[in-house]
Amino acid sequence: MFNRTRRLRSSQVMRDLVKNIEFSLDNLIYPLFIEEGENIKVEISSMAGQFRLSLDRLEEELKELKELGIKSLLLFGIPKEKDPVGSQGYAENGIVQEAIRFIKARYPEFLIVTDVCLCEYTSHGHCGVLKGEELLNDETLKLLQKVALSHAKAGADIVAPSDMMDGRVKAIREVLDENGFVNLPIMSYSVKYSSAYYGPFREAADSAPSFGDRKTYQMDFRNSKDYLIEVENDLAEGADIIMVKPGMPYLDVVKGVADAISNPVAIYNVSGEYSMVKAAAANGWIDEEKIVMENMYAMRRAGADIIITYHAKDIAKWFKRGV
Repeated sequence: MFNRTRRLRSSQVMRDLVKNIEFSLDNLIYPLFIEEGENIKVEISSMAGQFRLSLDRLEEELKELKELGIKSLLLFGIPKEKDPVGSQGYAENGIVQEAIRFIKARYPEFLIVTDVCLCEYTSHGHCGVLKGEELLNDETLKLLQKVALSHAKAGADIVAPSDMMDGRVKAIREVLDENGFVNLPIMSYSVKYSSAYYGPFREAADSAPSFGDRKTYQMDFRNSKDYLIEVENDLAEGADIIMVKPGMPYLDVVKGVADAISNPVAIYNVSGEYSMVKAAAANGWIDEEKIVMENMYAMRRAGADIIITYHAKDIAKWFKRGV
């Protein structure tokens, strides 16, 4: 006698009854690109449906997001001025700091996560302080502390360091605690690979390095063991949420992290993943809605509690229609 596993797939009601993976808008964080200036709403050519927005055009976006039921946002800033140390990244009136205050004043119910890095603010596009072409780790930590603290003071709910400097979680945790932000969580980009999947983001955030690459600080995807070292280090230093980036090509890593720790696990469904789906759908090669939802469930099945995705608005619209 063989096992008739099809018995539990015989109808939609039966399949709904026995499914064990849940997915909702509560699992999602939606990224926003905020650009310094006025009357800016520019579609990102490599990311269909995604825009760079100035503060005066942000409210219309926030209103739509609230109506759709999206609750959590991840902010990236594009400043007018850049310099070698990314000083606009930690300026009191920097674009992200102003965006946090803008959102909290009008829509305090949104949970705001801020990206803590310098690549969008440095004139050279690297994630820290340079000496020649060498990125200096410990000198960069001091600036990351300033970025995180400035975001906390502006009202961020979670800070998310994405720079991949050694020891940055410890440095940020210390400065937050010293300044009274002991309850502010850190979502660490603990497992961030040097990846070609980030291509469209470089245009979106104007953050491409002016020389070389980021392989000396972002992780090598040919290594299958070092990610747990990164995770263990960040947890020991005070991280509250662990992130894996990119998403779909690294589900084995997500699964390994989720099995190894008790903390929440986030996954970043990055720009390249998004743009490939959008391009294929635009050409009629795939069913966008079905592909996106299959991807979301795959990430949840691998162990992701939180999914950062540019698809969030589309998913919310599909939910309203009844997926």
